[in-house]
Amino acid sequence: MNPEIRLRVHEVEVREWPYQLRLPFRFGSVTKTHGRQVVLRARVSIGGGASAWGCAAESLSAKWFDKNPLLSDDDNHDQLRWSIEAAVRHYTAQGEDTAFGHAMAAYGDLIDEARHQALGPLIASYGAALLDRCVIDALGKLRGLSFWALMQNNLVGMQTTHWAPDLAGVDAGRFLSNLSPQRELLVRHTVGLVDAITPLDQAPHSAVSDGLPETLEAVVATYRQSHFKLKVSGQLELDLQRLEAIAAVLDTMPHAYYVTLDGNEQFQAVEPVVEFMSMVSEAPRLRRLFKSLLWIEQPLSRHVALQASVKAIDAICPVIIDESDADMEAFPTAIALGYRGVSSKNCKGLYKSLINRARCESRNAANPQGKLFMSAEDLTTLPGISLQQDLALVSLLGLGHVEKNAHHFVDGMRGRPETEQRRFVQAHPDLYRLDTLTNGERLARLKLSNGIVRLDSLGGPGFACAVEPDWNSLPPSPASRWPDFLKESHAQ
Repeated sequence: MNPEIRLRVHEVEVREWPYQLRLPFRFGSVTKTHGRQVVLRARVSIGGGASAWGCAAESLSAKWFDKNPLLSDDDNHDQLRWSIEAAVRHYTAQGEDTAFGHAMAAYGDLIDEARHQALGPLIASYGAALLDRCVIDALGKLRGLSFWALMQNNLVGMQTTHWAPDLAGVDAGRFLSNLSPQRELLVRHTVGLVDAITPLDQAPHSAVSDGLPETLEAVVATYRQSHFKLKVSGQLELDLQRLEAIAAVLDTMPHAYYVTLDGNEQFQAVEPVVEFMSMVSEAPRLRRLFKSLLWIEQPLSRHVALQASVKAIDAICPVIIDESDADMEAFPTAIALGYRGVSSKNCKGLYKSLINRARCESRNAANPQGKLFMSAEDLTTLPGISLQQDLALVSLLGLGHVEKNAHHFVDGMRGRPETEQRRFVQAHPDLYRLDTLTNGERLARLKLSNGIVRLDSLGGPGFACAVEPDWNSLPPSPASRWPDFLKESHAQ
């Protein structure tokens, strides 16, 4: 049995920077053209001894954590900044605990505090998810061990918790020791709702012409991927026509391909989803695509998704939750309603992903007919810390393929200092390449060969980060105005 490592979080620095998308990305009811990324580092010590800084990064994704159309992107950003501030307050006040102990000690209070601020549990967990990564990164640096080694040896102190009572009989240490990190992953390409399928779909003079593929047709020819994630809008006839256009491209590939559908909460009831899936299954032009379909992700709005059985959908295609995976109780609730799977996203918390993975394994062992599974989905994890830590977690979970979209909708590490980009390429040459553009600029981009990313360089000390960003180039994150926003709203 490994010794318990107790650590203390002393201080946290929060930085933030804006980025532009090279192509517009539409999911659900919103189209994104730009965004912001938050970057954290936390100073952590073990047993009152030496300390180290651990890092993490994540997009401040608007209109995903809270899809209220009355809120602006800035409002959504402030919600997530509030979550970070609340998590920092808790973690720095908790004294010494294990890495997992810190997460569990803060979890319930953060959910309650968020509720009092009219914020949901997805937002409540966001800041803690980032701090958990910082803590593990610092622990790995202090012990000279990789994320994979820390987890397999349970040096984070993961154990049974009352937040997941259904796992009371599971040996967390044994579960972690049996995980086998993969050193390469298949990348699932995202096709957004406004993405061009062929050059004919591009408006005149709209081409970016930056040397990267812009259409699905070009993506297939360039990256030679076999896995694709297709967004649907909930407008049945339009979705069917778009899937037929996509299938016309994918069906030209000589090798097998696999697709997933993502409803992004665009359906308000089970019956329209069943109708849509039946249309897909019966469409002659979608015969091969339907045979290649793995699952449909979160078709139902989070307000109704966990209130009705989805077994009628499951009879046609497995269904998984994503946005509804808001707290520790969500997946067991979903299983009882007929959902077959749940997504892993670092923004929802790596411990939740591990707990849900353990749920799949323990329940499948007890019921071989259950066939529960996890998927790996993206929240625009930009190249650098965010991408690397997400890939390392997916690798540990053994999920085989992962949705990744930032290399397509965002142009590599554009917006970061060239010296920083060079350091990341040198430290992770299996993951990035350094392209020379026509204007002489050097730009770090994801290295994707036959749809595969290789991850050997993520096995160094810490959490998948051999180098850090240029902190001096990152402005401090502004303080959240979310409580003031609430007061202003109530006053009106």
